[in-house]
Amino acid sequence: MIANTIERSLRELGRKKDFAEIQNWVVGLRDWFGVDHVVYHWVSADGEQFGFGSYPPSWVQHYIDKDYLRVHPVILGCFQRFHPVDWKRLDWSSKSARQFRKDAIDFGVGNQGYSVPIRGPNGQFALFTVSHTCSDNRWADLTMTYQRDIILVAHYLNQKALEVKDGGKQKPSRPLSPREVDSLTYLAMGYGRGQVADMLSISEHTLRAYIESARAKLGALNTTHAVARALSEGQILMGGTVLVEESKWPGKDEALIEKVG
Repeated sequence: MIANTIERSLRELGRKKDFAEIQNWVVGLRDWFGVDHVVYHWVSADGEQFGFGSYPPSWVQHYIDKDYLRVHPVILGCFQRFHPVDWKRLDWSSKSARQFRKDAIDFGVGNQGYSVPIRGPNGQFALFTVSHTCSDNRWADLTMTYQRDIILVAHYLNQKALEVKDGGKQKPSRPLSPREVDSLTYLAMGYGRGQVADMLSISEHTLRAYIESARAKLGALNTTHAVARALSEGQILMGGTVLVEESKWPGKDEALIEKVG
């Protein structure tokens, strides 16, 4: 049910034609995930910024007035990372970081947060963030339930933002081969690599070659990004529930996709 719902939501995003429509879609995610806020924040190599989200205007103005972009612990903490980051793992020890956290909580941003760093073309950097006010145990359950969907939405949304910004002229990826489609589809459904190799009657070494080829064609940073791009371009269909093990995110080796439940 979750997979079918997020698939419908991503198809809906694919039909959006301008930033105003995307903004409304992003705000709708807040209720879908059951959190206080959902935000997408873009920063280009030349300093251009824009975003979408549900933060209250009072917090946005306060953020600008305090010049928090310069000391934003989440942006600073995520800029050197490729894997999703729970805010509890960031460095909040400085006086400016503690003040930022206090103000964010006072303005209703939430005491919990989870951000996905995204790299785009020409030095583009973006963050997709969900935040909420709840206990650590409740937050752990929520992020475990929606981790995969948050990552898929982050990459899908970033690609849509690039497409709209470029006037819909973004260069499409090269078509995937039937074996590459099968490989990514089964991974998206939640099967492990060994299971996928068995179902396709190939070795895991050959499966890795298909995955690497698909990633290259899609211009993807990792396997999960490849799944997201293939979904957004309609090259594969989605089903099932998968989990990306953070310790295996790019920069360590390769994203590990496992079946959950």
